[in-house]
Amino acid sequence: MPILFDNASSIACPDGELLALASFAFEYMKMDAQAELSILAVDEVEMERLHVEWMGEPGPTDVLSFPIDELRPHQELKPDQATLGDVVICPAVAGKQAESAGHSFEDEMYILLVHGILHLMGFDHVDEREEAEMFDLQRSIISAWEEKR
Repeated sequence: MPILFDNASSIACPDGELLALASFAFEYMKMDAQAELSILAVDEVEMERLHVEWMGEPGPTDVLSFPIDELRPHQELKPDQATLGDVVICPAVAGKQAESAGHSFEDEMYILLVHGILHLMGFDHVDEREEAEMFDLQRSIISAWEEKR
């Protein structure tokens, strides 16, 4: 599973841990081992640009997901499918959220990464039932990864 991480922000990120967590999330969700993922960390200016362009909403957000081949857990890849998509995270926003939530910057980055990956896999939080399912799964993946490392 080719997973790439690029930090285009000025904030140091736990890139090794993020790559390990993304790989673990793929295994946990039984994604095809050949599926590709790109993770990009950006500054607030770039995140705001993306947020306005793609979501029509002002201001920077914490994480955006851009699915590409609409891959799903337990799905075998077809010859023309290879890329799950891109997760874009804003470390500056993550830092503010971590402080408000009372946990570490790293923990917030882990939460945002898994949240973004789950969106790429088709999970959402539009209604209460979907939100409960997605957030429970998000916690389960991170907890299992933390126990394993």
